[in-house]
Amino acid sequence: MYKRLLERPLKGNQSFFLFGPRGTGKTSWAREKIPAGLYIDLLETSAYLDLSARPGRLEEMIPPGFTDWIIIDEVQKIPALLDEVHRLIENKGYKFILTGSSARSLKKKGVNLLAGRALSFKMFPLTAVELGEDFNLKNSLQFGQLPYVYTKDNPQAIQDYLEAYTKTYLREEVMQEGLTRNVGAFSRFLEVASFSQAGVLNMSEVARETSINRKVIVDYFQIVEDLLLAERISVFSKRAKRKLIAHSKFYFFDVGVYRAIRPRGPYDSVEEAEGDAFETLVYQELQAINHYFNFQYQLYFWRTVDQLEVDFVLYGPKGIIGIEVKRSATIDSKDLKGLKAFGEDYPEAKLFLFYGGKRKEFVGKIELIPLEQALPSLPDILN
Repeated sequence: MYKRLLERPLKGNQSFFLFGPRGTGKTSWAREKIPAGLYIDLLETSAYLDLSARPGRLEEMIPPGFTDWIIIDEVQKIPALLDEVHRLIENKGYKFILTGSSARSLKKKGVNLLAGRALSFKMFPLTAVELGEDFNLKNSLQFGQLPYVYTKDNPQAIQDYLEAYTKTYLREEVMQEGLTRNVGAFSRFLEVASFSQAGVLNMSEVARETSINRKVIVDYFQIVEDLLLAERISVFSKRAKRKLIAHSKFYFFDVGVYRAIRPRGPYDSVEEAEGDAFETLVYQELQAINHYFNFQYQLYFWRTVDQLEVDFVLYGPKGIIGIEVKRSATIDSKDLKGLKAFGEDYPEAKLFLFYGGKRKEFVGKIELIPLEQALPSLPDILN
């Protein structure tokens, strides 16, 4: 069991949501932190059938005088249950942990019912800080950092798990919730979307590649975001001094999941996939560390119409940080061009380049850090 960095939720007694993709360790975290809690798993058939038929039965499941946490796993399966949770918080003073791997049905109904009554937190794949001495950059770039991946040492078993993982989402979330009638088209969309990983997203191009109507493609992208499988980040445009592009960048949430979705064949560039994996690993680590330590940065990227780019811009109360990511072990002046331009426009920004080399270096204001050293140091870099 790796010690997770998520500590903030249990520092008070206020009920909270804990969102995160399947397999990130939400339930394991709750069981380890709250061994005496009451657990209700909505993936368990009898609990699901009982509570979906009669949400009021939730109160009957709670022992008289119970004062510890009540954990409801996969609460999005029964959005109506949140009415009952709301009532029990208000009238009985119970405290709930509500985990979810999809925000779609809750967006439509439930979350607003608990506005002000429950906080919201996220669980991400493991981080280099949590992995400690077990962190292996090569393995993380190949298989990602879901907890299962770091508890197995059989590469084929890991690959089988990752491929089954994406199919599980398709079967259980997309089909059962009726998010789309054409699962084949959605599967094709996922494969094509994987070629947009770490890139500027052009939905019209994805629609052409899949032969699917653009409006449907827009809906599909919203589905993968609601299932917490992916996210788009916007271009940083505050006090812009140059003309910037308008499109967002797209990321699946974990390197291993992205690589399991992405087709591989003789015409697929290994270098391109590896470069995207490098950037994806930085993305998922930035998301996690920023959230766990409550640094309150907003995550952006920066790209001008004449192709000057910084992969990640973090903007928040602690300032501005620009981070460029390069897979190469050697860096030349053209690799620093985007960071230098960004530094000219935002002289107060801290500038970093994470790369595949072995040595820390400084080029003017820009600090070059090997990725293997940068990820375990992210809390200090962001602070």
